[in-house]
Amino acid sequence: MSDTMVKALLYGLLLALPVSALAARCVPMATVMRYAVTWIVIFGVGLLAVQALT
Repeated sequence: MSDTMVKALLYGLLLALPVSALAARCVPMATVMRYAVTWIVIFGVGLLAVQALT
C-alpha cells in the first residue's frame, strides 16, 4: 500500500469519527450534514496549517 493511500485512509477515518458520533445522537440529517461539513472544514484548515509549518 502506498504512502498516499495510507494517508487518505487515515484522513477518511478521522473524518468518520465525528460524523458517526453525530449520527448516533439521532439528530436530524440536515443538522448532521451541516456539522459534518463544519468538521471537514476544521480538519482541512488544520491539515493546511500543519503542511504550511513543515
